[in-house]
Amino acid sequence: METNHPLTPNTRVRDDAIINLSLIAFPFDESFPMTCEAKGNPKPEFWWTKNGEEFDPYQDPRLIKEKNSGTFVIPNTGNLTEYQGTYRCYASNKLGTAITEEVEFVVPHVPKFPKEKIDPIEVEEGQPVILECNPPKGIPPLQIYWMTIGLQHIEQDDRVSIGLNGDLFFSNALEKDSHRDYCCFAAFPKIRTIVQKNAMSVIVKSTNSIMERKPSLLMPSGVKSETQLVKGDELLLECIAEGFPTPMIEWLRIDHRLPDRVTIENHGKLLSIDQVDEDDKGKYMCKATNIHGMAVHYFDVSVEEPPQWVSEPESQLSMIGSDVLINCSATGTPQPTIQWMVNGKPIEGMFSVYLNKTSNSTDSAVYQCEASNRHGTLLANANIMIMSKFMGLHWNKEDSTGSLEGPRFTVHQNGSLEIYNVEKEDMGQYTCYTKNTEGTSAITALLDVKGIQLNKIKHFLKHPSLGPCVFSNYMAQINRLSLFFSADRYFIEDGILQIVNVSHRDQGMYKCVASTPMDQDTASALLMVLDIPHAPENLVLSEHKGRSVKLKWIPGEDHNSSTTEFIIEYEESQWEPGTWRELQRVPGNHGSAVLKLYGHVNYRFRVSGVNTVGRGRPSEPTERYKTPPAAPDKNPENIKIEGHLPHEMDINWEPLSPIEHNGPGLEYKVSYKRQHVEEDWQEHVVKRHSFVVKDTPTFVPYEIRIQARNHHGWGPEPKVVTGYSGEDFPSAAPDDVAVEVMNNSLVKVSWMRVHKDKLHGHLGGYRISWWRLRSLLDSKKTHGDKHTLTFPGDRNHAMVPGLTPFSEYSLIIMTFNRRGNGPGSHAVNFKTPEGVPEKTPVFRVTDVQKHTVTLTWAPPLEANGVLTGYLLEYQLINNTEEVGVLQTVDISNPDTTMWVLQNLEAISRYKFYLRPCTRVGCGPRVSKESTTTPEAHKGVTPNISEAVNSSKTFHVIEGLELGTVYTVRLMTNNWVDNTSIFEYVIRTRAKVRISTQGWFIGLMCVAALLTLMVLIACFVNRNKGGKYSVKEKEDLHPDLESQGIHDDTFCEYSDNDEKPLKGSQHSLDGQIKAEGSGDSLVDYGDEDIQFNEDGSFIGEYAGRKEKKVSMEVKGTTNQSTA
Repeated sequence: METNHPLTPNTRVRDDAIINLSLIAFPFDESFPMTCEAKGNPKPEFWWTKNGEEFDPYQDPRLIKEKNSGTFVIPNTGNLTEYQGTYRCYASNKLGTAITEEVEFVVPHVPKFPKEKIDPIEVEEGQPVILECNPPKGIPPLQIYWMTIGLQHIEQDDRVSIGLNGDLFFSNALEKDSHRDYCCFAAFPKIRTIVQKNAMSVIVKSTNSIMERKPSLLMPSGVKSETQLVKGDELLLECIAEGFPTPMIEWLRIDHRLPDRVTIENHGKLLSIDQVDEDDKGKYMCKATNIHGMAVHYFDVSVEEPPQWVSEPESQLSMIGSDVLINCSATGTPQPTIQWMVNGKPIEGMFSVYLNKTSNSTDSAVYQCEASNRHGTLLANANIMIMSKFMGLHWNKEDSTGSLEGPRFTVHQNGSLEIYNVEKEDMGQYTCYTKNTEGTSAITALLDVKGIQLNKIKHFLKHPSLGPCVFSNYMAQINRLSLFFSADRYFIEDGILQIVNVSHRDQGMYKCVASTPMDQDTASALLMVLDIPHAPENLVLSEHKGRSVKLKWIPGEDHNSSTTEFIIEYEESQWEPGTWRELQRVPGNHGSAVLKLYGHVNYRFRVSGVNTVGRGRPSEPTERYKTPPAAPDKNPENIKIEGHLPHEMDINWEPLSPIEHNGPGLEYKVSYKRQHVEEDWQEHVVKRHSFVVKDTPTFVPYEIRIQARNHHGWGPEPKVVTGYSGEDFPSAAPDDVAVEVMNNSLVKVSWMRVHKDKLHGHLGGYRISWWRLRSLLDSKKTHGDKHTLTFPGDRNHAMVPGLTPFSEYSLIIMTFNRRGNGPGSHAVNFKTPEGVPEKTPVFRVTDVQKHTVTLTWAPPLEANGVLTGYLLEYQLINNTEEVGVLQTVDISNPDTTMWVLQNLEAISRYKFYLRPCTRVGCGPRVSKESTTTPEAHKGVTPNISEAVNSSKTFHVIEGLELGTVYTVRLMTNNWVDNTSIFEYVIRTRAKVRISTQGWFIGLMCVAALLTLMVLIACFVNRNKGGKYSVKEKEDLHPDLESQGIHDDTFCEYSDNDEKPLKGSQHSLDGQIKAEGSGDSLVDYGDEDIQFNEDGSFIGEYAGRKEKKVSMEVKGTTNQSTA
């Protein structure tokens, strides 16, 4: 019998992608699982919400769904933005609904610095400077680097440092700080992205005497600030001061000493405490001082906590009529708020859930308690099952009237009947009767006793407490002891024994007894439980020999799988306390090992075993063993020699790890000299792992060696490596540049190689830059977009593809090295031959009649030669497998943009093809389909297409008829796409006779009355003999010629920018010429595109295309030519 089980939800997101219950869609991942699993009986049904609204994954065919669960997978198809949001899963059956915590699916955008022009910063020597980085937002962590264009790190010290906000601070600027290439780099390791800000220029003006001054704080501002952290976060307090001499920073804690876990970094400017807790809150102070005074700042640090359960709501099993109380409580700072839900629906205003005298089993439900504050949210489900009250059970035999009683019969607590010392008379049918408040149930079992001794075999008649009894005739004999399987880990179905969560106690011999009323049979099986090895024991250190010690141990139990090897790990107390690292491995048949150790290290060791199952738990660690100091055993490795500037050589190497120091006082001796030159080694001792050699010749070979030493001596003799000093730009351009035209879009460029003495560095290859001067149809030359291809390696020819036919081009070539490009060669002009045109951008069926169809089109945007006409083809299709004969019309006038096809069949479907042609041939064709009408239509208005000036915000359409309805549609220049930006229906005004309008008659009457009043006034004044003075006449009638016609405001007004010229001509092809001049090469960017030896692409071919805007207007005017 199946019984109902409450829901047990389970949701997961990948551990490496959890940020506050967020799933980050990293671009390099293939898919993103949204996992939701639950168990229950009846089988649960799953559903999701997204941003609080119902979301069905099965409605999206792109999502991958998993059967028998609520899990779905979002594949990384490139466009994930539409899936961004907050998700929650629900699992329901008739007993209730369980929910999960919300998971936010975040699709990160590629962070970018804004395009901006940064003015140079000019400052006097000794004054402070702040270079702002303002990094873009992205997925944390964020790492900031300040470098030059040549990727030389800006060295930091007490005076120069990078702040937590990414800005570069100079406490006082010196003349050596003048650079034109300060660059801020923002790295986002999670999405494997590094972005660079535009270079900044700093000009420090020298002065005879620097004005000394007391410190003031550049960061933070003010005297006091508050810092709030979540328990477990890292506390970072920063103070950066300016002044001269350079201030020194000191850190204090008010009324307390600084915690032992405090770390002072960034030359004293940064205080950090890892994993803060309540003890770290309080007031901190930083103090910046020099000989002229000091500046202070106070930090008020508070530590808060996300919610944590004090008591979670517990699932309960209760009987009908009982009271149910569900409690939950959580702690945190600030105190979390509690929200109760039942089956995922909120219950308002409750601190706990109380169910008074549950009436029936329908009160069963899943209750959720959600505790939240501003730092996080906890959610727990509690299954409340209301069951019928059990009222007892009893057994009887078919030939007896009462319940079975006696010393041989025992009814166990779970309802099973056990019969001791089975006899022949016990054969027969047994019935189990159960009763609860819902009713009565019974089940029968047949017992057959054969004529054999069964006094050691127990027959169990098992019975669930709330259902019919189940008879089982299977048993197991483990190590000759009869045991019956408990229902929590052992399951028997169809003769198969299944053991859940196997442990070592399950190991042994199993015997299966299968019986029928007539016979029985047995089978045995030995179960051996394999497991990882037990931890080794009794670790002992012996044979102490300075930097060598012998470690012994006793192997642990291998759990039926032989140990193949032992792993020995160490932990030291100075550099990485608490971190265990592998030291060595020994075969599995060994019980000891001699350990070779570094000097001046306080070690302890532990051992773990490995077998075919896996790696076992480590042993308890040994006692500490400290080795004596010694000279270094090795020298630095991975030495890199680079030259970022022409007269410098940068030497970098991988430093020795702290444990490899072998003692205090580690330093490095850097030795170098020119190769093949008789001169002494130049030597410098440094503590860092880089060194810059100044004033070197440009690009000459050097021999370098680096040796480590500490207070106890030198390391071994170093190896000599070879490198080159800094490169400079190439000083010569390739000669004898020639262009061979291969076809109308491909040319071969050849040149004479630049001599190696003129390269001044390692040859990177050659770059070819070209631009289109004009179409050969146009006599005016204009510089088009500049394109650049990069060809790596030493070569003297390359192929340049993608050219426009029937055009004149100009081309230059240059060489480059790691420093940059050399000078360009003399420009070479060449012309490409004529080609076939591009396809027609516009092809429309504008008027369909019974036997005629009118076709209109626009000329090709690029004719690629002299346009000679069009090839128009058409055929009858009628949606059948057989099509009509292809008819051809040769249109020899290149200015034709409309054609009427006649003598077509009525009510027939035709397909039309159009191809523009030049003297070379015809270009690709475009097609349209249309069906002729049953009868002729009169007055059909064809479409009118006019080009729109993209720099204007309006367009005037002329020649429309009065009182007519038009549809106006604004479209992009992609005519084939047929997608409109907007579409609007308008009606032109009908012709109105003004003289019949009431308002016009009234206006005329008012005008007549005013005129009459003026005449009367003049007549009265004249009769009084009034006269005007000469002066008044001059004032009333000024001499127009006496005013300056060259006044500045005379011709100031012009509406050219707001209204189109009335006589302006509209273009059908939608092409709009650029208004600015294209003669400057300054705007040409260097797209770095690479090709293989045969001219195929290595990189990406890039070029800018002219934007075109077109507009379709349905009107009444016919146009047949462009």
